[in-house]
Amino acid sequence: MFPKWFTEWNSKNPTNIYGPAIVVGAAGSAVFAAALLVSFGQPFATDSMQTGPRGTGMHVAKYVTDINTPDPTIEDYYTDEPYIPEEGEELAGDIYENVQVLGDLTDANFNRLMNAMTQWVAPDEGCAYCHSGADEGIYADDDLYTKVVARNMIQMTQSINENWVGHVQANQEVGVNCYTCHRGEAVPSEVWFRIDPVNENAQGWSANQNRATTLSQFTSLPSDALYQYLIEYETIGVHDLESRVAGSIAEGEVASIQQTERTYSFMNYFSNSLGVNCVFCHNSRAFYDPGQVTPQWATASLGISMAQEINADWILPIKDVLPDHRLGPLYADAPKAACKTCHKGYQKPMGGLNVIADWPELATTGAPVYE
Repeated sequence: MFPKWFTEWNSKNPTNIYGPAIVVGAAGSAVFAAALLVSFGQPFATDSMQTGPRGTGMHVAKYVTDINTPDPTIEDYYTDEPYIPEEGEELAGDIYENVQVLGDLTDANFNRLMNAMTQWVAPDEGCAYCHSGADEGIYADDDLYTKVVARNMIQMTQSINENWVGHVQANQEVGVNCYTCHRGEAVPSEVWFRIDPVNENAQGWSANQNRATTLSQFTSLPSDALYQYLIEYETIGVHDLESRVAGSIAEGEVASIQQTERTYSFMNYFSNSLGVNCVFCHNSRAFYDPGQVTPQWATASLGISMAQEINADWILPIKDVLPDHRLGPLYADAPKAACKTCHKGYQKPMGGLNVIADWPELATTGAPVYE
């Protein structure tokens, strides 16, 4: 292919072409990659939300692709506009038997809400999930535990929307309804049971940690944080900033290192539940100073108190109503709620969708206001 003289010259004067070829190839690849980024965008680009004063590192950074990806369960959310009641309309409590809640709704709005609850909680089972005689047109009996629980949950939802406005409507009208937790499932995801102690080879405090569990956020931190803080109302706190302080740990005068670890476990749960980092609520230069927290800290604090009330007043009391297969594996306790039960890993449940706009019946314990 080449002239004889070129072949002879090339054999006498060998040249290493691999180095230049590698340089040219690398440069070409870099140019190609840059062209792709310009054309299609940076796949790992991030955006941040400032939560506190500038220059303190108080921002929550997320991948743009994650920000632009909505909660997939929103697609299946069912809603329906209410019927404006007319004067003199007969009420559900006067039409049907054994209507202990929602009896002051008109027939149309009562059945509209019952249909929605079916879509939110048991779309596959239908009315028969709570009413064993639904196929025969019999709805008054309380022979299924699911109906008793549903009645309790309706009252709980009304109480949350009425008494915890500072949390569920912190920035705008959002509220909660059955779908906020259930998302089309009979038992909401992200409920929890008490599982401590988790380390049978240890006694005392060590028995609560050093095992990766869902409640420890798969770390070696304590697995009893939700139970201690949301059920036992233990004070959430960390150890003193000084190396030696006066006071007795046994008498609760100062916080122990173990209590600090439990706090970290709970804060990890918080972060994972909302998909945020620590500075969403705390000042990164002074975690210990309540005077330098962000506005979100107050909303989160209300959320803790709300979760405590939900479990104490509405969930724990129905334990005896639930069948054995719905109870916890170790203590036969009721499935309890916490932050992730509603948030599912998002800062705002369902992206801040207003879920009481069409459902004023669930927004108050009193008579609903239709607009």
